[in-house]
Amino acid sequence: MEKNGCEGDCPGCKNSDSKNSKSRRTMLSAVLGGGFLTTMASFLYPVFQFLNPPKVTEAAVNETIAGKTGDLKPNMGKIVKFGAKPALLVRLSDTEWRAFSAVCTHLNCTVQYRDTTQQIWCACHNGTYDLNGRVVSGPPPNPLEEYAVNVRGEEVVISKRA
Repeated sequence: MEKNGCEGDCPGCKNSDSKNSKSRRTMLSAVLGGGFLTTMASFLYPVFQFLNPPKVTEAAVNETIAGKTGDLKPNMGKIVKFGAKPALLVRLSDTEWRAFSAVCTHLNCTVQYRDTTQQIWCACHNGTYDLNGRVVSGPPPNPLEEYAVNVRGEEVVISKRA
């Protein structure tokens, strides 16, 4: 007991136990700091997950059925799915077929066949390829990857070259 009968438990008392107030302050700081860190982690975790997507292995596709022979008339082309990427199938004549990767070598845009010019055209930057996949004009730096085309009965099959 201190002078004047003070027991040190009144608010703001200079006679109070300094250990008690420091431990309360420390505990309150820890609770508030932990809550803040937990809140920040709950906001930042989805951001990091979005910026770093999981690695998904692509199934290896070596060939695909592109359709029936009657689907395309001579001097026509169409885009078909070849694994995870598109492929361009072009029928030049009754017996001659060509297939290429439909991904432009410049900026990965999808190319298309133009029957009026008999060229493969990329709409992104007006790049053109000939029917052998070689660059004719525009910014594409490399030729298109060419695929093998086989006609099996009525089915047209596209496959990667060995």
